[in-house]
Amino acid sequence: MIVVPTVADFRAAGIRLPGPCEKWADDADLIRGVVDRVGDKWTVIVIGTLGDGPRRYTDLHQLVPGISQRMLTLTLKHLVRDGLVERTAFAEVPPRVEYSLTPLGHTLLSSVLALAQWAYEHRDDIRNHREEFDRASVAR
Repeated sequence: MIVVPTVADFRAAGIRLPGPCEKWADDADLIRGVVDRVGDKWTVIVIGTLGDGPRRYTDLHQLVPGISQRMLTLTLKHLVRDGLVERTAFAEVPPRVEYSLTPLGHTLLSSVLALAQWAYEHRDDIRNHREEFDRASVAR
């Protein structure tokens, strides 16, 4: 019988296995933060929604099901800070603000749409696995 060591075995022996960000050394924290940001459910949906063109805040709030005003505000603020979304305030009465993808945000759009499409295509599989897991958990 072949025994395959686990990550815990390596750690117990004091051997450090490289993580996915180790090759980026000094930028690893930034990259993990970016992945955390763009992998957030609200970010995915907001980026996907803005892929159709600029939107006003109220339009975004209506088009992103289930998001609270607070979460939409925070998500937009983070996306603007990261340079993925641009906030444009128009000097009009009443004031008008629009959000749109920046060129950098557009580079993320195809990945976000691909992730959403994958979730759609595999929704039945995921649903079935969740139901099986939940049934097994209740049986214990």
